[in-house]
Amino acid sequence: MDIQSNLPLTESTFFILLVLAPRPRHGYAIMKESVVLSDGRVQLSTSTLYGAIRRMLDQGWIERSAAASGIENGRERKAYQLTDLGRRILDAETARLQSLVTMAKQAGATVSP
Repeated sequence: MDIQSNLPLTESTFFILLVLAPRPRHGYAIMKESVVLSDGRVQLSTSTLYGAIRRMLDQGWIERSAAASGIENGRERKAYQLTDLGRRILDAETARLQSLVTMAKQAGATVSP
């Protein structure tokens, strides 16, 4: 698979993958952590999140995590984790973004942390 053909990622997709990078998470945790990591810029609605999850499951970027899933308050909690492909996609997008920042600095743009 040509990883580059999947780039650039939407900001929502990038943050979903980023949230899942360290460990499996369930949907609500993905929503909350995306807000934190993006400094409030990405606030996923339930329909946006689960549409993206469905798409990334179909593409093989994420998978259900049996270890982190379970029943809570009588409801099934589904947790998701990155696949190897999903990690490669995230790494490629991160490298692409780093390259853009480097080019912007070289061109004289002021880049704030």
